Parts: sequence; structure tokens; C-alpha cells
Amino acid sequence: MTKPKVLISDKMDPNAARIFEERGCQVDVITGETPEQLIARIGEYDGLAIRSSTRVTQAVLDAATNLKVVGRAGIGVDNVDIPAASAKGVVVMNTPFGNSITTAEHAIALIFALARQLPEANAQTQAGLWPKNGFMGVEVTGKTLGLIGAGNIGSIVASRALGLRMKVVAFDPFLTPERAVEMGVEKVDLDGLLARADFITLHTPLTDQTRNILSAENLAKTKKGVRIVNCARGGLIDEAALKAGLDSGHIAGAALDVFQTEPAKDSPLFGTPGFICTPHLGASTTEAQVNVALQVAEQMADYLVSGGVTNALNLPSLSAEEAPKLRPYMKLAEQLGSMLGQLTHDSVPRISIHCEGAAAELNQKPIVAAVLAGFMRVQSATVNMVNAPFLAKERGLEVREVKTEREGDYHTLVRVSVKTEAGERSVAGTLFNNVEPRLVEMFGIKVEAALEGHMMYIVNEDAPGFIGRIGTLLGDNSINIGTFNLGRHAAGGEAVLLLSVDGDVTANVLDQAGKLPGVKTVKALAF
Repeated sequence: MTKPKVLISDKMDPNAARIFEERGCQVDVITGETPEQLIARIGEYDGLAIRSSTRVTQAVLDAATNLKVVGRAGIGVDNVDIPAASAKGVVVMNTPFGNSITTAEHAIALIFALARQLPEANAQTQAGLWPKNGFMGVEVTGKTLGLIGAGNIGSIVASRALGLRMKVVAFDPFLTPERAVEMGVEKVDLDGLLARADFITLHTPLTDQTRNILSAENLAKTKKGVRIVNCARGGLIDEAALKAGLDSGHIAGAALDVFQTEPAKDSPLFGTPGFICTPHLGASTTEAQVNVALQVAEQMADYLVSGGVTNALNLPSLSAEEAPKLRPYMKLAEQLGSMLGQLTHDSVPRISIHCEGAAAELNQKPIVAAVLAGFMRVQSATVNMVNAPFLAKERGLEVREVKTEREGDYHTLVRVSVKTEAGERSVAGTLFNNVEPRLVEMFGIKVEAALEGHMMYIVNEDAPGFIGRIGTLLGDNSINIGTFNLGRHAAGGEAVLLLSVDGDVTANVLDQAGKLPGVKTVKALAF
């Protein structure tokens, strides 16, 4: 078996290459290339490990004919075209926790720097001025810290602030009351935080909802003398409004590690009294750089070698421990989706995935993605689990998920249904011995079949002699039957026949089969 091939295109800890090799990957470390050089090279690689320098653009992805995963050693993925990667079926991963402590500590350091005006005091002291009476700071003890964003980094900042005997109030739409109690913070709305906080620190991603969350209007709601820290993302603060607040004296100080435009080589904030800045150093410690490099190597290798998915931004997470248990379900789900995709030619506005029994206890997202991949592959050979949900949404396909934990006729069952112009059509399957996918129901008719290789699907009138006629036809065309699976509603009614055969079923054979007495539908299937 050929080892997956990975390119490390940005400088990172050398142990990352070692981990790739130890986990069964080939790895090349080639840094500092131009975009044109990367485009010329990327076609031979299954994985691309980057930091912030490499830009994974549409052009790079178009040239990346074998690429399966991009791993960003760090949290920010502004340099990766995620929609384009999703459309190409490329998993995009980051390492959101590798630099959490480092970033949190930087925020705390900037809080102290603002409280005691450390940069200005240092500069004047080194200039020989000895300004002992020129700087009057404030204590952080007893002050209220307003936390905008209480996720991983925000929660670490909160714990450090509580250790400094600060009171912490937090605004985060996803923060539950129980989690707030566990963190030791008070959950408040944004207006409440703005009105009460002596210090405000931001730890939220940049989204349409959070862009300019500290707008001119919201900055006007803050306490006079507030001090603001941003080590998260540029664009969370209206920088012009921040400067106006500093100039007016309403804002006592602000410290930014991130800017709306980076690198920030020229900003109206530069030189403003009370303003401190650093050049995006939140993750810049030796420990953090080692951590994110090792984590991205581990994550990418797990995906390429065993199928484990961790910290993916466009695919449901699937641990290396979950992957073996879910893999047969994903195969079954993809087969069921493929069968419906090959047999359904009407417009399909909705697809439903219903898991029963043991299947309902599993991570549903990979199963749903596998169904969609199988269903949509009839339209494009490049569809996979990564881009199938993206393509379904793009095409307006409604996807419904249903779980029923009680067991029915089977210990575990996956049912896939589509809404068509002719009505609802569904197929269902189970696992034999928890590993072998089997079709057990098709369009309401009980059958039992393995969906593998080349198959023929025939709907016919249940009448004597038909099985002999179809066997003779295939024999006359030198087509060998592998398995033979028959189901029907009732004697003399409509029957369904699934045949596995040793090779392609030609259009001529399908035409001959369609002319046999009693045949209503005949299709060739491939799995």
C-alpha cells in the first residue's frame, strides 16, 4: 500500500515531520516557495501542512488533484479558501487548542500593561527621564473583567482573572448557566457587560454576528475609563471609533494584538496616548509553536491513515477510536444513498436519513455525509463526504435526520428516503455481525442483498417462468450471475429482483431484459 504523501510548506517544529513519518506518511519539507511554485508542486501530495504564510487559494486547490486534507498549525484559517476546499472535497483542519494558554496569557499580560502603563513607563525610563511621578496606574484586584466570548481561550482568561481576584462577567450566546457557574463567572447580556466592565477582553471568532461587536455605538455604552484588550481577531472592534474614544478620554486604554488589516504597518491608532499594540503575538511562544505543529501532524496523519477526523472545519469530527465502529455504517449509508441516486431520476427536494436501534446511538453526521456522498455521486465522480453536504446545500436539497433508539425488526437499521414527484421512495439496510452491510428493504419490499460490484435491478410481475427467462437471457450474453435476491409484496403481485453479475451490463442486455414478459423496470447498478 502506497504511503500518503504530505507537504509541509511553512516553517514549523521539525518534530512534525517525524510524527508524519512515524504514523505512516511520506513527508517533504519545502518552505518559502512562491504561489506559482506551490501550484506546480501540489498535485503529487495527499496532505498540505501550513501555518500563516502559505495561501491555499482556488488556484492551488485546482492544481491539487490528489489533495485530501489541509492542516493549519494554529487557529486562524483566513489563508485557506474553505468553500473552495469543501467543493473540491478537501478536509480543512486547524489546531484551536494548541495555543490557547499562550493566547490567554498574552491577554492577561496586556491587561497588566494597560493597568500600569508599562510600555510608556519603560520607554521614558530608558530615555533617561525617570518619570516616577508621571504614571499613576490602577489595580486589577477587585475590578470587573468583561469577557466577550467564553470558549476555550476565554475560559482560561477567566480562570486567571479570578486568580487575580477580579470579578468576571461574560457575554457569549452559547454559554449555558451551568457552564457559567462551573467557570465561576456571571453570564450577562452585551449591554450589561459594557455598562459594568472596567476591563474588556475579546475571545470570539470573527463572524457576521461579531464583526464590529465593539462598534461606535457599543463603545459609547462602556464605563468611562474602560480598558480594552483584543487578542482574538481583527475586525471585532471599530478601530476608528476606538481611536475617537481614546482621544476623548472616555476609553482609558486599549491593547491590540490583532488588526483589521494585517500586517498593520500604518494605523491611525499608532501614537495615540493610552494605546498599546503587539504584532499578532498571541500564539508566539516556544511551547505553543511546538504544540500546534505536533497536533496538526497527528490530526492529518490520523485522517490520511485511519480516517479519524479531529478539528475539521468542513467535516464532522470522527475520532480514531470511533472510525472503526462507524466505518461499516458509513459504507452501508453510502451504498443506500448510491442505490437511491442511481434509481431516482426525478427532482428530489428532500432526503431523510433515519437511524434505528444501535445506529441511533452513533455520531450521525458521518452517516448523513456518507448517504449524501453516495446519493450525489451519480451526478459527479468527485463527490465525497466532505463536499456532499456543501453541494446538497448549494442545490437546495433539504436533509432531514431522524433517530429512533428503540429496536425494530433489526438490532440496527439505517433507512434512507427521498421525496420525488412520484412520491416517497425508501431503502433500508442493516449490518450482519456488526460489520457486513446488507440491504433488507427496498421501496417497501423485503429483500436481502449485499450491494457490491455490478448489479441488475428488475421490477416484474410475479409469475411462473420469469426467473428461468432472465437466467437464460444472461447466459446467452455470457453474463455470470453471482447472487440472486428476490422480494415481493404478495404472490402474483409486483416483485423486485436484484442480481449481482460478474461484469458490466450493457445497454443491449438491458434492452433485451426490458422486453421480457412482465418486466416493468430494469436498471444497471454499480457499487
